Amino acid sequence: MNFTQHSDSGLLLPESNILAQGQYDCQIIRNGKVIDEWSEKNLVVNEGLNSLLNVMFNGAAQITTWYTGIYEGNYTPTATVTASNIASSSTECTAYASSTRPEYVEAAASSQSITNSANRASFVFNATKTVYGAFLVSSNVKNGTTGTLFSAARFDTSKSVESGDELLLTYTFTSSSV
Repeated sequence: MNFTQHSDSGLLLPESNILAQGQYDCQIIRNGKVIDEWSEKNLVVNEGLNSLLNVMFNGAAQITTWYTGIYEGNYTPTATVTASNIASSSTECTAYASSTRPEYVEAAASSQSITNSANRASFVFNATKTVYGAFLVSSNVKNGTTGTLFSAARFDTSKSVESGDELLLTYTFTSSSV
């Protein structure tokens, strides 16, 4: 019996009729102007799914603060990637002004969706880089190896940024009964 199915639309739990999915919406701003905009579906990794289930049904402690990270390696995330190896596997990009990963500041869930669209994560680059993807993790430490990884996405095409450019990331996670 197949309990879960992964698809381009997200994670489908057919026995429960639940669809859970996430998406990164991104903008690159140079000299005050948007020079690129795109959206990417994410992979909610096994570690993130286990955390979600344990908090909801097994009394595990809630993770109250999440952080966004970006990476510069030509890497495609897999379901088995974790917080302990995402930075090294993906070659986390740390060439931005903040000393820590930007906090994911989400609004309360509404209409089965949660997002940080009112307070997007900001990366202001201090070097020229090529960025390949993004992730959501519970540790704020650049290149950190602790915490819980929730999701990761590889961009369809790599993105070139210059020193002074700003990358704004919105992450939206939705669930629905199908």
